[in-house]
Amino acid sequence: MLKGPPIMKLRKFFLISLSFSAGWVCLFSALPVCAEMTPREILDRVDKMWRGQSSYGTYVMNITTANWKRKLQIVSWTKGLDYTLMRIEYPKKEKGVATLKVHNNLWNYLPKINRVVKIPSSLMMGSWMGSHFTNDDLVKESTLADDYHYEITFSGLRDGVDIYEITLRPREEAAVVWGKIVICIRKHDLIPLYEEFFDEAEKPVRKMEFSDVKKMGGRLLPTKLSVFPYDKPGEFTEVLYVDITFDLEIADSFFSLRNLKKKE
Repeated sequence: MLKGPPIMKLRKFFLISLSFSAGWVCLFSALPVCAEMTPREILDRVDKMWRGQSSYGTYVMNITTANWKRKLQIVSWTKGLDYTLMRIEYPKKEKGVATLKVHNNLWNYLPKINRVVKIPSSLMMGSWMGSHFTNDDLVKESTLADDYHYEITFSGLRDGVDIYEITLRPREEAAVVWGKIVICIRKHDLIPLYEEFFDEAEKPVRKMEFSDVKKMGGRLLPTKLSVFPYDKPGEFTEVLYVDITFDLEIADSFFSLRNLKKKE
């Protein structure tokens, strides 16, 4: 069983994170939601939902395609927006396969051939481990509010739920791959319900749904994320959070090519 890095001390609160992304404190379960919040404040709260100062967690990824199904158990360490290390624990034949993100650089380690491969920018939209998540999902390091122009395009009841709908379009200088993103957020606790992603022609490409809201790591948040590609009906990838600890002390040096190749 993989263990976390050496810890000098734990903060008072243990909080979850992914970065695949990577990546979105007990802030969300402790602070009241203000009716006067701006779109920027709402986005910042959502954007930080799965991000602590650092994290160590375990999750399961289930991948369903037209031809096969896969189940991966993964452990992940993160630090802020810049560092992520993920390693597959299960199945046995893929145990030790790992991905390292440092700033906007991404590497994969393939233990069967003992090789580290750097992912070039041309492959950022490629699938990560056959899932419906992309390499770009992992390498993204800035916040939605920094990368996109945004506005509340709907506020009120939809299907009996009081929501905000926020539409985002890329800033001219931002290096992003989506032409538009629409986020639906539950008002009373700012839990995201779904995100819909569009290409440059504003054609819908995929939808990410958030469900199974529960308290984990001292925070109320969705513990199931599901991605559905519109061009592949019946296919999806779901991530199920198993256990998360937030705000450990992890040195930047932990996120190294040497640790990428460690099997335990």
